[in-house]
Amino acid sequence: MERGPGGEVIRLALLLLLVISAQAQQAPINRQVVVERHKVVLTSTDTLASLSVGNGKFAFTADVTGLQTFPAYYEKGVPLGTQSEWGWHSFPNAKNFKFGSAIREVDLNGRKVGYAVQRKEPGNKEAVDYFRENPHRLQLGNLGFVLLKKNGQPATIRDLRGIRQELNPWTGELSSRFTVEGTPVQVVTVGHQTQDAVAVRVESELLKSGRLKVALRFPFPTAGWSDMGTFYGKENQHQSSITKPQKNSAVLLHQLDTTKYVAALSWQQAATLAPGQPHEFVLTPGKQGTVLEFSCRFSPRAQAAAVPTFAATRASSQRQWPAFWRSGAAVDFGGTADPRAKELERRVVLSQYLTKLQGAGSQPPQETGLVLNSWYGRPHLEMHWWHSAHFALWGRPVLLERSLTWYARPDVRAVARGIAQRQGYEGVRWQKMTDPWGQEGPSSVGAFLIWQQPHFIYFAEEAYRAHPDAATLKLYQDRVNATAEFMASYPFYEKDKDRYILGKGVIPAQERFKAEETFNPTFELVYWNWALKTAQEWRTRQGLPRNAKWDKVVAKLSKLPQANGVYLATESAPDSYTNPEFKTDHPSVLAALGVMPATGQQDAATMRRTFDLIWKDWSWDKTWGWDFPMTSMTATRLGLPDRAVDALLMKVQKNTYLPSGHNYQEDRLPIYLPGNGGLLAAVALMCAGYDGCKEANPGIPKGWNVKWEGLQKMP
Repeated sequence: MERGPGGEVIRLALLLLLVISAQAQQAPINRQVVVERHKVVLTSTDTLASLSVGNGKFAFTADVTGLQTFPAYYEKGVPLGTQSEWGWHSFPNAKNFKFGSAIREVDLNGRKVGYAVQRKEPGNKEAVDYFRENPHRLQLGNLGFVLLKKNGQPATIRDLRGIRQELNPWTGELSSRFTVEGTPVQVVTVGHQTQDAVAVRVESELLKSGRLKVALRFPFPTAGWSDMGTFYGKENQHQSSITKPQKNSAVLLHQLDTTKYVAALSWQQAATLAPGQPHEFVLTPGKQGTVLEFSCRFSPRAQAAAVPTFAATRASSQRQWPAFWRSGAAVDFGGTADPRAKELERRVVLSQYLTKLQGAGSQPPQETGLVLNSWYGRPHLEMHWWHSAHFALWGRPVLLERSLTWYARPDVRAVARGIAQRQGYEGVRWQKMTDPWGQEGPSSVGAFLIWQQPHFIYFAEEAYRAHPDAATLKLYQDRVNATAEFMASYPFYEKDKDRYILGKGVIPAQERFKAEETFNPTFELVYWNWALKTAQEWRTRQGLPRNAKWDKVVAKLSKLPQANGVYLATESAPDSYTNPEFKTDHPSVLAALGVMPATGQQDAATMRRTFDLIWKDWSWDKTWGWDFPMTSMTATRLGLPDRAVDALLMKVQKNTYLPSGHNYQEDRLPIYLPGNGGLLAAVALMCAGYDGCKEANPGIPKGWNVKWEGLQKMP
């Protein structure tokens, strides 16, 4: 090496480069730049590209006009929903149906156990249908423009030209531009972050010519499996009216049977409100100006506080959304040359926006968020992990913990304890298909699922990891204990084999097996072990004695079933990989080491062989949106970072991510929030790793340059 002055200059230059490089690596991520790289921009009508604003417990989904002007056009895509966590309705139980009509006793392990299923017998089916369909979540109303052409005829969506719509997730603002017969219309739509309100500013010469109005229309609930908010029949079976009319405001009352709620309207410029079609109310602006600002707040009852103005609502959105993005974690894939990184980052950014907007309230979310009903609008508790576990991993545990209050409600706990008692178990058995009050929806599949049961312990542990103090232990201990009591009483002891089994009478996460025949599903065995051990740790942290029964169940819980060097889906299915039906739906055996950490039950080499077999031979076209992040998590824990990325970006229909960021599944399920939440959990694991992981970025392929901050390790 040269020792002269020139060599010293080179040495100093190299040292300076190293310092600059280290500083660059340590520099915080410019989060606004990352988020705004993924503004959603539309220039044409696309029924799968409707866009939402909202606050986690209320959402408003708009078409290309920025409002819900063409709901019928979008009903077969992603519909134009207005939903909340409080807006529910039940049709009267005129025939006095009894929930007991859904109960069927099943002979399991030498005793009869009652399950709420979809009985088909005359006299039972009608009752079952009633309790599945009621209560159902409401579509609160269609708020849209009335656009008229020069000849006075209504404009259709095909009459719109010059379309450009932009959603900025950094501020939560939706900006829309279009023309009608050459006349421009500019719209800004925002959702209030603490009130269930949407506010709009529209600017157009159409206002002065009387060719642009605003209409709010109340649809009638279908009580169907889905509800797109576009059924306007049965006009005589609900009532709506204008109350409290003022110069610049009015309150609309909508009543369906015993359910009442209000839509409070306010506007800043001269306008008049009058009835239109049945259950429709039209706001007609004065013709003095080219700007109209108005707001609509939905609530279960009239409120004394004024409806927030457009300016106030916009300020709320511009303040709270950046605060959300600046909190918790961030990931920047911008330094990676692989073109797949840009698409992965898009999915990550928009999934954060959507899960915050659609499912960060005080109840477990429904699979389609606050856009449209699926399964009558009901939450599914086994999906709660996929919706919400990522919040804690991304350093935003408060968004997870809001929904944990639901499990503490006395009405919810009473139903869960009643299910356990009816079936001869201790503690609480958490419902599968439920509602805000914790009622159980009859289901011939859901009644036999058990993998939702440990979720609460997982969530409580995430909360404790976020703030490991006595207050957290005190807050959640009772629910952790009641959850574990059921888990310890549920397994059946086989005396001849000196072991506990899960089942019979279980349907695994892979819903392809008959309950009466199935026992010892692999993933559930691991989750049971982990959750009971964690519940014991909660007792230890508080100085409480260990629960001897829990220890006994863990010690004698069945070993994971395997054959031919791979793990089986369940011990009762030796044909797990030869029966074509058993190679469809969720490959949940992978979750036993992926979603779950190593517990001492799994053998990494056996799981690697299982992973390879499933990767090669699974019917991936017959899976669901969270299966891809689940597979990615297993790849990360097995040290297969390339496969972790491949899984997240597998080209399969149900792994499609729409322009909005929503995870598309099929026509009847055009959006699927568990896919978005699962993606975020998988990326957190890929970057931050898991307890005991010594490798940095264990799920990130070599050659990828990914910056991240604020992510938490998974257990």
